[in-house]
Amino acid sequence: MTDSNLGGHGWAMSLALTLAILGGPGTAAAQTAPAPAAPAPAAPAALQKDPRALDALGAMGAHLRKLKTFTLRADTTVDEVLLSGQKLQFGGTLDYRVALPDRLRLELRSDRQHRDLVFDGRTLTMYAPRMKLYARVDAPPTIAELVQTAERDFGLAFPLADLFLWGTDRSGVEDIAEATHIGPAQIGGHRCEHYAFRQEGVDWQLWIRAGAAPLPCRIVITTTSEPERPQYSATFRWDSTAKPAAASFKFSPPADARRIQFARVDAAPAGK
Repeated sequence: MTDSNLGGHGWAMSLALTLAILGGPGTAAAQTAPAPAAPAPAAPAALQKDPRALDALGAMGAHLRKLKTFTLRADTTVDEVLLSGQKLQFGGTLDYRVALPDRLRLELRSDRQHRDLVFDGRTLTMYAPRMKLYARVDAPPTIAELVQTAERDFGLAFPLADLFLWGTDRSGVEDIAEATHIGPAQIGGHRCEHYAFRQEGVDWQLWIRAGAAPLPCRIVITTTSEPERPQYSATFRWDSTAKPAAASFKFSPPADARRIQFARVDAAPAGK
């Protein structure tokens, strides 16, 4: 953040195309005599999509779309890689209060930043409480639209945005290349099932609560397009019966706060 704008990526793992690094030229010795023919590379294993994993993802998405209000706390960790290649890990918490389809409050607290996001169905406000800065912008009418337009227009990636997209036609399930059922697990005192998924540039694991309320219990995301393979993880604590107060979704700036502007993502040059 600067003194003049709010925005930019910082809460989501970046995905990029996976690069294959092939071998270089031969040694001098290899050039003086014919080298034996290298064995043909083994055929890659066939991609597998376990129907149990995809069905579980579908059932979880359908259950999430039935929720009308909820609160959620997530304990998170995120890796950042220094220029030296050393990998650091930072912890934090996310607190969501949600009334679907058009009310949301998020309080993010981490080792490095504090941010509040408030959506009232008409506007999105971001507040940096330690710096006493806030920005406000007109927003689309639903949370599902908001999480996509915020990233597209302002580079603002909502943490755990898939919670609002799973079970919709924007879930991205068609991008999954591999899906595997790993087995049972215990997360936060709940019996869960552990699944693993792969797609271009990213591997991710998901633990889903067993039984009639298949809520996500934990997620781990590994960015495979970077050699250091940084990870993001979140462990969830749900209250799907909570009814957040209407005042939760209103933002009144403190008297000493200063309003600034969201930084918009640069538009593509004309003709591009």
